[in-house]
Amino acid sequence: MGNTRHRIETEKPSAFGKARLLYVSTSKYEGDWQSILHSHPFSELFYVVNGQGAFLAEGSEFSVKRNDMVIINPHVQHTEKSLPGEPLDYIVLGIEGLSFSFEKIAAARSGVSLQTAPGTVCKYNVSQTNVYAYLNIMLEEITRQEEDYETVCQNLLEVLLICMLRSGGLSVVPDNSRLLSRECTQIKNYLDANYSEAITLDTLAALTHMNKYYLAHTFTKYVGLSPINYLLQKRIQEGKSLLESTSYSVAQISDLLGFSSQSYFSQAFRKATGMTPMQYRKQS
Repeated sequence: MGNTRHRIETEKPSAFGKARLLYVSTSKYEGDWQSILHSHPFSELFYVVNGQGAFLAEGSEFSVKRNDMVIINPHVQHTEKSLPGEPLDYIVLGIEGLSFSFEKIAAARSGVSLQTAPGTVCKYNVSQTNVYAYLNIMLEEITRQEEDYETVCQNLLEVLLICMLRSGGLSVVPDNSRLLSRECTQIKNYLDANYSEAITLDTLAALTHMNKYYLAHTFTKYVGLSPINYLLQKRIQEGKSLLESTSYSVAQISDLLGFSSQSYFSQAFRKATGMTPMQYRKQS
């Protein structure tokens, strides 16, 4: 008799912090209502069971079909519409305390059909994953409502998120969107997704149609950092990751992160961490 045992040595804490499943809903478009642009102070996962249509978010529009998963960050204006004769049949999860970062997704990755609206929405096909199976189990638990079904659904949410992260190259960040205005959340998501670009207060003001001085004051009030300092912090965090996991030179990393020069990157990195990039790499 063959017997293989795989021992779990340590218990890792949840990678999703205080993320909480708020609801699971199922819908099928039957032509008796018209969806309008709306937003939520929490994230949503929109999974297409059947049908075809289009998804609209923050001025972008892209097609959706069976097995597509659309990830919507908090405070993002969005809606969907069906194609005539092929009504959308979909499942939606509402998730509090979590938002998604899309900048690490490689569109060319095998099995991933990707489309994004920067920092706000991401769509990719999950036909090669077990996402639909987990969603069905979740729906069954909610329908039966047996003892501790809420706990089962919460745990299934974590399994589903891990499955998505593995297949799509996503990353997640704790979200305090209940404390943020829609504009602040939009700025934060934009900085998370575009940290390597040349971004100024004027860039963010044009994005949100806000006065740049009021924008800076409001963002600092809610986030605790000015937009430019938040951008710098984000770049330093990504720099740490690149120093740990790649063999890129400091000059290459500086360029990838959007710094104007290697010396500025090294200076900012040392101020934030107490060591130079090369010292950090050796330590790691």
